[in-house]
Amino acid sequence: MAKAKITYVCSKCGASSLGWLGKCPQCGDWNTLVQQISSPTAGPVRARAGRSTAVSLASVAAGAEERLPVPMGEVERVLGGGLVPGSVVLLSGEPGIGKSTLVLQLAMLLATDSARVLYVSGEESARQVSLRARRIGETPAELYLLAETSVEAILEEMAALQPTLTVVDSIQSVRIEEKTGSAGSVVQVRDSASLLARAAKEAESPLILIGHVTKSGAIAGPRVLEHMVDTVLYMEGDRYHAHRMLRSVKNRFGSTNEVGVFEMTQAGLEEVTNPSEAFLAERLVGASGSAVSVTMEGTRPILVEVQALTSRSALENVRRTANGFDYPRLLLLAAVLSKRVGLPLGQQDVFVNVVGGLHLNEPAADLAVAMAIASSAVDKPLAADVALVGEVGLSGEVRSVGHIERRVQEASRLGFKACVLPRSFGKSPRSPQGMELVPVRSLRDAMQALDLR
Repeated sequence: MAKAKITYVCSKCGASSLGWLGKCPQCGDWNTLVQQISSPTAGPVRARAGRSTAVSLASVAAGAEERLPVPMGEVERVLGGGLVPGSVVLLSGEPGIGKSTLVLQLAMLLATDSARVLYVSGEESARQVSLRARRIGETPAELYLLAETSVEAILEEMAALQPTLTVVDSIQSVRIEEKTGSAGSVVQVRDSASLLARAAKEAESPLILIGHVTKSGAIAGPRVLEHMVDTVLYMEGDRYHAHRMLRSVKNRFGSTNEVGVFEMTQAGLEEVTNPSEAFLAERLVGASGSAVSVTMEGTRPILVEVQALTSRSALENVRRTANGFDYPRLLLLAAVLSKRVGLPLGQQDVFVNVVGGLHLNEPAADLAVAMAIASSAVDKPLAADVALVGEVGLSGEVRSVGHIERRVQEASRLGFKACVLPRSFGKSPRSPQGMELVPVRSLRDAMQALDLR
């Protein structure tokens, strides 16, 4: 009689080994290999009935996919126009960021439109989910709740109910009874997602899986989980701020350049259709150290306030602190301002903060951050109706960035009268009516144009 086969699988990258190793040979992480026991096969593998055959690609119809409309505009934007029948969506994010709230709101809105929705809760009881749903709004009759962790029971309920949409919260909380290992293990997460995805595709019904994240922010479980699904969404934001951002990092049926913005309220998540106004609502006009940058979140331009504060250091080693901005980038900008412009920052502590809990990762925010620091250093406020766009190089030059025309149009729409941008931009963008374009070549030119000398 054949014996069970024992292998060891890395919980991070999915690499396998016949023996236990302290360090994964593929990803290099320590203590990530987990034991996996597989049952022996009963006999030789046989060809299954109804086997598909190869066809000419030219003969395959390439019609547009019919999508299930999503009654939340920001979610529909990120998905690329709605939910594709049979697609599998993986939603992940930090604990308490609002994943379950967002999906429950989506399920309630769809069920209100006479769509049958099955919400599987593996972490909360039916009473807990019901209390959260009643806080959000009126519970529709077509929303069905199943508090279950057995994949076999979930599949039976999906086959009997035939829902328009199925939600599993979360994939790390369910398990296959026939498999060894506890819920959340590498084998259970991988095989559970595979069975649920296969059932969703056979029924041509969308499936949304909620996933946990590790300490580093990556999706918990094997990396193959991201390859098994059609769409991977991340929910980002500071849990101590109201705003949340829904970002797509993989989408087989749409673009990965779209971002949805929400605001957490007592009644759930509310869509923010005009993020720029929301992030500038509490801006203090006339204060030094404040600048407005036009950043691109996906294909959407967003105006955001950048604050900087410089003060004489009481310590031998000066401090540089960045909140919502890349710390090495802050060190670079402070060094360029000291060396190329001559600002006395060698004995100054520099603090930079991005308002609203956003994280500015693109280089287009360099000019706004640099001018905010310069404004605080010379204690002169910038004009309230000026926006800044541009990347800063090590020589102090202001370099061109993408989508300048869209950034300028967004600034003009919100009432800004001037925009400082790189002179090296090859084709001058169309200046909206009432908007003055101020091209600059270097940080010195920008400070002179903004009267910060």
